[in-house]
Amino acid sequence: MEKYLSERVKNLATSQTLAMAAKARELRASGKDVIGLSLGEPDFNTPDFIKEAAKNAIDENYNSYTPVDGYSDLKQAIIKKFDRDNGLKFTPAQIVVSTGAKQALYNIASVLINPGDEVILPCPYWVSYSDIVKLKGGVPIEVKTDIKNNFKMNANQLKSAITKKTKMVWFSSPCNPSGSVYSKKELQEISMVLESCKEIFIVSDEIYEHINYKGDHFSIGSFENIKDRTITVNGVSKAFAMTGWRIGYIGAPEWIAKSCNKVQGQVTSGANCIAQRAVITALNENPDKIKYMVNEFKSRRNLIVDLLSEIEGFNCNIPDGAFYVFPNISYYFGKTIKGFKINNASDMSMFLLERALVATVTGDAFGNQNCIRISYAASTEQIKMAIKRIKSAIQV
Repeated sequence: MEKYLSERVKNLATSQTLAMAAKARELRASGKDVIGLSLGEPDFNTPDFIKEAAKNAIDENYNSYTPVDGYSDLKQAIIKKFDRDNGLKFTPAQIVVSTGAKQALYNIASVLINPGDEVILPCPYWVSYSDIVKLKGGVPIEVKTDIKNNFKMNANQLKSAITKKTKMVWFSSPCNPSGSVYSKKELQEISMVLESCKEIFIVSDEIYEHINYKGDHFSIGSFENIKDRTITVNGVSKAFAMTGWRIGYIGAPEWIAKSCNKVQGQVTSGANCIAQRAVITALNENPDKIKYMVNEFKSRRNLIVDLLSEIEGFNCNIPDGAFYVFPNISYYFGKTIKGFKINNASDMSMFLLERALVATVTGDAFGNQNCIRISYAASTEQIKMAIKRIKSAIQV
């Protein structure tokens, strides 16, 4: 019956992060003790002060359809947050609240990308960027980076990638999967390249903003020369341990925000009422309130980087944010380990799942064929055991 499916969905790749998580669940169901380091999901509980706000919202009978672009007082909390944390000035008409930052990205692609438009993606990039672009008929243009430059695109690379068909640039900082954080200077150099390109729009995905070990997050949208073409995407899933609450949002030029609101009104309408009320409380608090989670992630980062450095062939940089490491494991390509031939990163991820019972994600999913992504949004004990298993499985 697949012949009846649209060509669009036939050509759509399955999310590799979700696919690996599903395989890990299957193995667990069969009795295997799989350690999951594939999903980017904090192992912390949502902070109590946020949960209390949700309970209050239920008691206050928030149970009706919400405005498509979000409650007005939530939009005010987002405006305050953007001003306080990012130096970004927005009006309520420039804010759209969505069911997760992923829907926000899909909305943006829906309103700006026409068939044949090129979208520049610094590699590695978040797993869904490329396929969201393709779904809208756009053409992903990958700009390769590597561990030597900390997986960051520089201004010269961007300039070389721009053509007459370039419509957008999408990137994340801190980056999923590499954990790289662009400095103010690096972003300024990128903004200078884009300054004269008046028809190119910038999507800055800042969902990991607060999980930043350098302490100097900078938003590219604060540069005057490109702020009228920059869409800043954020949400509460990562920093507030609220992945299942599904609230994301954008700050954008008003005409783009209104168009996103129009699209969302035809697809999902407004986001969950209880979650929105809880997010008001989350965003109004000082970010220091979640510092305990950030400190723990930094400790885990140091631990996993140290442990991976003891494994031959795992070449790993020190990420400055998010909660992933992205080691280059190309040393093993062409080798056979205990009867398992490793030809590429996908083979390595499958080998680690089947032989070490550790779930990771192939770098292919992020536009880098030489690496795998390992999440350290797990307990210290799980990290230690996982790396011990990996080391044991790889030893010949």
